[in-house]
Amino acid sequence: MVFGLYAEDKRRAKRGLWRISEKALLLSAFMFGGIGAIISAHICHHKTRKWYFQVVWWIGVILDVLIIVFILKSK
Repeated sequence: MVFGLYAEDKRRAKRGLWRISEKALLLSAFMFGGIGAIISAHICHHKTRKWYFQVVWWIGVILDVLIIVFILKSK
């Protein structure tokens, strides 16, 4: 889902269309998956120069890992 949002925003940027807000992109990476955001950003070359995106991506990755560990330990 997050990968798709970043890819869609890049597509819109190239075409000069209405963009997905940075707030929505950051929130999606934080809440739903920093891993998808990082992969999409590097494949699409999108938002890689903004330091605050990278910070949120890595926080999202850490949250992803913690959730996975919690789920696996609770079984």
